[in-house]
Amino acid sequence: MDPVIAVGADASSRSDDGVGGDESATHHGSGTGHATAGFYWTIGLILAVITATEVAVFYIEAMAGALVPILLLLSTAKFILVVMFFMHLKFDSKVLTTVFLAGLVLAVLMMTILILLYQFVPRMR
Repeated sequence: MDPVIAVGADASSRSDDGVGGDESATHHGSGTGHATAGFYWTIGLILAVITATEVAVFYIEAMAGALVPILLLLSTAKFILVVMFFMHLKFDSKVLTTVFLAGLVLAVLMMTILILLYQFVPRMR
């Protein structure tokens, strides 16, 4: 086939080397397709509802005793949605998800150790 002709309409159907064409525009890493713009708007709406719930829970005095666990749960849900869809980890290779989670676990572990260290060490003196 003539290369000039291949650049036209037929070029998008070529996937002999895995680069170019419609397949690479909609697939990454594990081979699952990306979501549509409407799906991202839906995720954004869900995040807005969760945020509104967080604000409402803060102002409801009857929930004062369970405020921290509820806010942590809602914040975790928002974090997971943002990471999965807006950071595209749901659509990328599992290796990238593993690298991200390893860094997250390390950061949480480090913060926990520092909090415990500064909470209990001054009492030991």
